[in-house]
Amino acid sequence: MANQVTATRRPAQSGRDTSARNVKLAVLPPAERISLRAPAGAVEALSRALGLALPVRPCTSATAEGRTALWLGPDEWLVLDEKGGDLLAACAGVEALHSAVGISHRNVAIAVTGPGAETTISAGCPRDLALEAFSVGACARTVLGKIEIVLLRTGEEAFRVECWRSFSDYAFTFLDDAARDAAS
Repeated sequence: MANQVTATRRPAQSGRDTSARNVKLAVLPPAERISLRAPAGAVEALSRALGLALPVRPCTSATAEGRTALWLGPDEWLVLDEKGGDLLAACAGVEALHSAVGISHRNVAIAVTGPGAETTISAGCPRDLALEAFSVGACARTVLGKIEIVLLRTGEEAFRVECWRSFSDYAFTFLDDAARDAAS
């Protein structure tokens, strides 16, 4: 008789954090995520179903009750639910044309906070992250070093870096090195 083995998925980089002078890095707890694509005519119905107004202006985000929607393109959003709500179920009842794909397993989020957060991310990101150019709530698909990320400014001195799970070690190590360089 064969032994039964149950595998438990451990979140990538779980519990990893570090601090340097003026900046702290922390891998955030797992969140529910969907990649949402929809034409303009479906935005209102999807907004009602998700409980937040999907942003329609470039590089903006909207947050309500633990959910955040990030505008990534004219018909594309990354929707996050920090409380683990079922985003796919919320979209399932919407009859308007859309595509909602669960990507919770794909991404890892890293919080970069403190007075040195902007400098740390700027070490590998070509975007102008000055508060005047990238205000609180601003988001963008961009690069960090050699990888694609989605960047959200969550506060004056705080960012959320979303990267693919397979690149999470690279992203964390890159940010850790940049934080230490910025501190010296």
